[in-house]
Amino acid sequence: MIEDITLNPQNPINEEQAMQRQRQRFSPDGDMVSEQQMQMNAAGGVKCPNCGTVNDPEAAFCASCGHPIGRTSCPNCGADLDPGADFCESCRRYVKNDVCSFCGARLSGNEAFCPECGSPKGGIVCPVCHTLNDFSFCKQCGSPLTDEARELMQQVHELPEFKEMQRLAVETQQLEQSVPYTSERELLKDQRNIQLRERVLTLLAQDRGIAEPVIPALDSKRLSKEEYDARKRECLTKIAAILEKMAQKPQPKPAQARNYAMACRPQGIRLAWECNYKHALHSSPCGCAKPQMGGKWLILGKDVKKEIKDDQ
Repeated sequence: MIEDITLNPQNPINEEQAMQRQRQRFSPDGDMVSEQQMQMNAAGGVKCPNCGTVNDPEAAFCASCGHPIGRTSCPNCGADLDPGADFCESCRRYVKNDVCSFCGARLSGNEAFCPECGSPKGGIVCPVCHTLNDFSFCKQCGSPLTDEARELMQQVHELPEFKEMQRLAVETQQLEQSVPYTSERELLKDQRNIQLRERVLTLLAQDRGIAEPVIPALDSKRLSKEEYDARKRECLTKIAAILEKMAQKPQPKPAQARNYAMACRPQGIRLAWECNYKHALHSSPCGCAKPQMGGKWLILGKDVKKEIKDDQ
């Protein structure tokens, strides 16, 4: 029975409290439920499995205790999926039947091909490395697989910051292919080889009748270990700054987030993608369940201690 509350001297409760108590009702379990909760119940609100609070139907976490709500299961392996996830990180399969994984267009669920981008629902085999992919860029080699992906990559690659980043990546590759001096003995040996070359070329020229030949200097690109480390560190620091500037910001569609991040990936550098969803490292955003939350590319090296989640 609902408690009858009136304003009288024996009941020390103010008018506002009285009105609030009058608006409260009891649930079938005997717990008192507020009018707001009753309205959310009527609107199809989601009950928290942890504390029982009824939350807004679109809520991902309980407003009372913060517990995740609205979780679903992967249709392929049965693993728990958070609200908004379109990819299962357990079995590494795309799980949305009503959204195109390539462009993010809405589907009825029965199409064999997306009516917007024309991509097949079963995935695309990469023509370069022959990997089957659910997304517009190959998760293995990064090749664009759709016309939209190729167009986006071309647009991104025309950006001045991307051109500078790719130039630095090429310079880093060239440095890594060189062999730096590791000791004073190696440096002296190289200098003696240069002197021997000049002596041999001079004698050959004199044999041909050239009294004072001009021997072109040999441009040795070998660096000392200190110079090598300093130049490589400088290149990688500049690349990291550009990657930070081009980091993927949160946006509504996971497909768009994945495509942009993959288009921004420079070639020739070992990278991993750190997502904002769980701050985990992935080999690419193709391995993240919620790339729409944003993320950024990180250069793999001694400063990155985390392991790539996709490789575990």
